[in-house]
Amino acid sequence: MTKRTTALGIAIAVSLGTAARPPHGRDEPDNRALDRLREALQKYQDPVVAIHDGYFSTLGCVEFERPGEPGHVPYQPGAMGVHFLNVQAIGPVPDPNRPQVLLYEPHGGKLRLVGAEWFVPLATGVKERPRLLNQPFDGPMQGHHPLMPLDMSHYDLHVWLFKPNPRGMFEPTNPAVKCAGYAYRMVEEAPLLVPEPRP
Repeated sequence: MTKRTTALGIAIAVSLGTAARPPHGRDEPDNRALDRLREALQKYQDPVVAIHDGYFSTLGCVEFERPGEPGHVPYQPGAMGVHFLNVQAIGPVPDPNRPQVLLYEPHGGKLRLVGAEWFVPLATGVKERPRLLNQPFDGPMQGHHPLMPLDMSHYDLHVWLFKPNPRGMFEPTNPAVKCAGYAYRMVEEAPLLVPEPRP
């Protein structure tokens, strides 16, 4: 691939990606729904219970050291932690009580549940940006390399139910979550935004 081709691809991604970002700011959350979700996920404080229920670790503790550049998801520095993914829960319509991903923080040789994530790949046939708990999903974006294929374009929404995020409950990265000292700490770059699906 030539430098000119690469530059052209980035320019296209920037022009398409800018329009694909969710609206700035977040609406007021549905606190009753959050309470129900927190109660439903409480049992997954034990990651063995999560595995029993179909959630499997993607191994790496994901962290971002730099803000997302233009044309990429505008992540701020922080971590997402270790993702436990339930592929059976993936579909075009997110279930408010069954997120596809559980987020864990390594701590003293153990994993602590800190949050959850809804994950909606474009391949499910989703036709518009999902919303849940009065919040727009982020994306659509490429897959998170190297733990996910780049062509796994998707929307996602994070919620920090069990560890406060100083930037906000629904921000994708949490500076209070740490991966340091974990054997599979993975410092990633913010993924490219991709065009919205057409109805």
